[in-house]
Amino acid sequence: MRKYWVLQRKSFSFLIDKKTTVSIIALTLAAVAAMLISIGVGDMYIAPWDVFNALIGTGLDINQLIITEFRLPRVIVAFIAGASLALSGAILQGIIRNPLASPDMIGITGGAGFAAVAFLTMFSDDSNNLLLSINYLPLFAFGGATIVAFLIYALAWKDGVTPIRLILIGIGLMALLQALTTLMMLMGPIYRASQATIWLTGTVYGTSWNEVKALMPWFLGLIPVLVLLVRRLNIQGFGDDLTKGAGISVHRERFLLLMVCTALAGSAVAFAGAMGFVGLIGPHIARRISGSSFGGLFPASALIGGIMVVLADLAGRTLFSPLEVPAGVFTAAIGAPYFIYLLFKNQ
Repeated sequence: MRKYWVLQRKSFSFLIDKKTTVSIIALTLAAVAAMLISIGVGDMYIAPWDVFNALIGTGLDINQLIITEFRLPRVIVAFIAGASLALSGAILQGIIRNPLASPDMIGITGGAGFAAVAFLTMFSDDSNNLLLSINYLPLFAFGGATIVAFLIYALAWKDGVTPIRLILIGIGLMALLQALTTLMMLMGPIYRASQATIWLTGTVYGTSWNEVKALMPWFLGLIPVLVLLVRRLNIQGFGDDLTKGAGISVHRERFLLLMVCTALAGSAVAFAGAMGFVGLIGPHIARRISGSSFGGLFPASALIGGIMVVLADLAGRTLFSPLEVPAGVFTAAIGAPYFIYLLFKNQ
């Protein structure tokens, strides 16, 4: 038993390693810089110093209006969505012990996407008017992600849930959801199909403070839960037998972590669309920087995921101006080649 307690104490380490701490500080500064650049760049360029003055309330009125009402909420939602997706991917990779696991690979974001497309299709009339307020879209998306997570866990249960069954069931459900989503788009109005396609790609266009107020509690409320669970997730990396020997209920912890993963991914997709590959790439880059301990991996993944989506959104609204490209196009353009690289690397 002494060996198990030593493992638990070691797995509880949280940002005490000097290299990890320096990496987290550097990533935090990079995230702040990316957000400031994104706030200042657009149709009207605002210098970094003027951005800072506007944020503290001493800048020009026109700068404050542009930043506080249009750009700042968009950047905040982009960062939180990216951080949530990356954290979700880090949790899944820990649960399944597979470096290729992510919420979009096992159908969680697919469930959110299908529910959102179903909402746009079923509640549209012949005049392309929605019968329900568009404000219900995030609720449907989050509900879809949650239902799919429950289905994955229930279908994978056979005297317990093993990582390999979890990922195989998830891949199967993902394929089914993609087919159903396509069918739903074909059945609905053409205008709604176009709107659904943009949303499924992933975008934070038109974000306001209402979205920030709705998304922030999910993110801030789940962070303390992850802090409490980080030790147990580290222990799970040693295998189920050793985890049970340490006095931890493997299946209960796995289910709880899956629900936290779903809440993070579902809330992100609900407000920013189905950003592809963020949940896969973020944890991988973070693992190279901070190591495999989840105490350092979680904050590093969140910061990298947030930076990715903020920069993708910046590229989408500036590179092809006046045309605005969804941020998900750029995350997929980076993520797809990286995914192929991981496949070759992991044989």
